[in-house]
Amino acid sequence: MGLLALQRLMSMQRDRRHHQIQPHRNDTPDGLDLDMDLRRIENKKLGKSMRPRRTVRNLCIQCMQRHIDIFIDGLIASLAKRKELTCLQEDKPGGKKLRRLGPSLPEEIWAHIHSLLSLRDAARAACVSHLFQRSWKCHPDLTFSKETIFNENLYRKNKTSDETTSNGVKALRLVMIIYHILKNHSGNGVKALRLEIDDVANISACYLNDWLHLAVKPGIEELALLLHDDLDYNFPYSVLLNGSANTIRDLRLSSCVFRPVAGFSSCLRSLTSLELSEVYITGDELGCLLSSSFALEELVLAYCKEITCLKIPCVLQRLSQLVVTDCENLEVIKSKAPNLTVFEYTGGVVEVSIGDAVLDIMISASGWNVVHYARAKLPQMVPNLETLDITSSLATDIPFLPGKFLHLKHLCISFMVSAGAFCPDYDYFSLVSFLDACPSLETLMLSVTQEIVEHDSVLGDSSHLRQMPGHCHASIKDVKIIGFCSAKSMVELTVHILENAVSLERLTLDTVCYDLRCSDGASKCSVGHKNMITEAHKALVVVRSYILEKVPSTVELNVVGPCSQCHAVEN
Repeated sequence: MGLLALQRLMSMQRDRRHHQIQPHRNDTPDGLDLDMDLRRIENKKLGKSMRPRRTVRNLCIQCMQRHIDIFIDGLIASLAKRKELTCLQEDKPGGKKLRRLGPSLPEEIWAHIHSLLSLRDAARAACVSHLFQRSWKCHPDLTFSKETIFNENLYRKNKTSDETTSNGVKALRLVMIIYHILKNHSGNGVKALRLEIDDVANISACYLNDWLHLAVKPGIEELALLLHDDLDYNFPYSVLLNGSANTIRDLRLSSCVFRPVAGFSSCLRSLTSLELSEVYITGDELGCLLSSSFALEELVLAYCKEITCLKIPCVLQRLSQLVVTDCENLEVIKSKAPNLTVFEYTGGVVEVSIGDAVLDIMISASGWNVVHYARAKLPQMVPNLETLDITSSLATDIPFLPGKFLHLKHLCISFMVSAGAFCPDYDYFSLVSFLDACPSLETLMLSVTQEIVEHDSVLGDSSHLRQMPGHCHASIKDVKIIGFCSAKSMVELTVHILENAVSLERLTLDTVCYDLRCSDGASKCSVGHKNMITEAHKALVVVRSYILEKVPSTVELNVVGPCSQCHAVEN
């Protein structure tokens, strides 16, 4: 009954006002009463004298009392009918008592409630309750980050114009707080350790090693170590050789060196998710690690410069998702995982072989024509593909080629350039050959991001629009073109879809490609290039002149123009 009530009360509102309960000086849990010591060290470092200030303990009372009251009120509501109410008493300064009604629950239930709180809230709870002080020493979720450690108001007051001094103070505070918490933690029952301190540069490796050895024990399930990219840190794989690796399910490492030795990989038999970002590890070392990670379901690699060849062994029967981002020296990706269904890749030209079970592919390419590559290679490589999302800054016209995407239902093609115009010679109308290869396609999105349109405009062109009869797209229901412009070939593509997509239900033409719109609640629309705003107004003229008359009565047409307030242009 208590757990059911707990699930309900976790979603209750947090803006109610309650009585404040002040703890005794002795009630602060070990590792939390650091404010005076930290300020004394910081002020000495900054050459300041001590000034009276409320301690961290008093600052957190009001917030934690709100959480405790929510728990108690919810449990009272669920148990009131059974009249299982008793008086919970807490001491107030001055010897007075504050009485509050609450359920008489076993200590295990309160410990479970406490374990569901974040690290910051759990610490606050321990400040006002002897009961929570005991469970604090066994708190299972240890997340150390800027949000959970630092009092931002206090930090801003102590911040100086000397950035080096400020960073040194910040690192000192972080080291002392984490050290005190881990030193006074029993080490038992830790399920997750997250050291998300990538915004602090000057931390000694010996501190990191000590923290890992204090907290990583058998039974831990999640380990995350996210460090500043200026640190030169070798991850001590030995910390996982005490049996703790056997239970780790989620391992995330960032900005460190990871050199697993022979025999280490067999320890990670429960690992389901592995994420390496800016980690120095070779392809062979990673392959050795993967060879025994039989439970692995998700692999994410980002900015790993030493990997040139990524090989996924067939023993990874459960691997379903592979994400590779900007591993700049990567040349080959070969996967033999039989159940890989999602593949995401961002980067330069690579040789890819990923098996025929893949259903979803996302490729964001730089320096190669990925649209042509997808049309020419993927039908044979991944015949069961259902979703394809490709982004490129280069493009050439797509001819009619053999091979079809028989199961492809969702297609997104994005052309994006950071400056200037996108391939003035590119023929958008050639995408008809891509559509023709997708007989089951239901949704199509074409997005074009550019600053200047240098394509031939349909406005003022007296020649007829090209047509391609005999190509019926029977399954397409929803089409969206973002960055719709006056380019003649884009107008021809749009008209072709209207005339040949017999099941079309909705067509959306967005003339401006930007992220923020004041109509969606933003204070102001994203600032677009002046030439593109002018082009967007031309596109509205094109819609009225060439598109409206082609729209069947069964099709819903949505035209999104530039904002009349943020993107107005002079006549």
